[in-house]
Amino acid sequence: MELVLAEIKDAPIIHKVMIQAFQEYETATPPSSALSETVESIEQGIQAGEQAFIGYMEREPVAMVRFKLSTQGIYFFRLSVIPERQGQGLAKVLLAKLEQFALTNGKTISQCKVRLNVPRNIKLYRSLGYAVTNKEMAENRNGSSLAIVTMEKRLTNEGEFI
Repeated sequence: MELVLAEIKDAPIIHKVMIQAFQEYETATPPSSALSETVESIEQGIQAGEQAFIGYMEREPVAMVRFKLSTQGIYFFRLSVIPERQGQGLAKVLLAKLEQFALTNGKTISQCKVRLNVPRNIKLYRSLGYAVTNKEMAENRNGSSLAIVTMEKRLTNEGEFI
């Protein structure tokens, strides 16, 4: 998979991959607020400092992750792999790239928020060294309340201790 740092013109691609990946949460309670995002809301996010990596296979977009850099770390969200490519390790490749990008930019913590009722995602992040650091009720973009966990990983360069 070839990974590319997105530009604002890539917002339609980011949106398309995200909608395909999050379609399975359409009937969740509450439905994912990712499904109510638009190309315009993604463009606004990028203009406000969000970034994204898009993964391509055979020149077709198959995965993406959006993120923001903060003082200490990197916060990622909307990690998306199109349904027909799920289970092939693409999310792990995206996260490895994201973590390396964070380290290159002097960040030592990677963080995300995950729905508590999606144990598959919690299991994925745990397998990559993330730990649950907080549980809370939160309100999504649509105003719905849901239980989420914050997951964090301390980043280090191979063989280097922080």
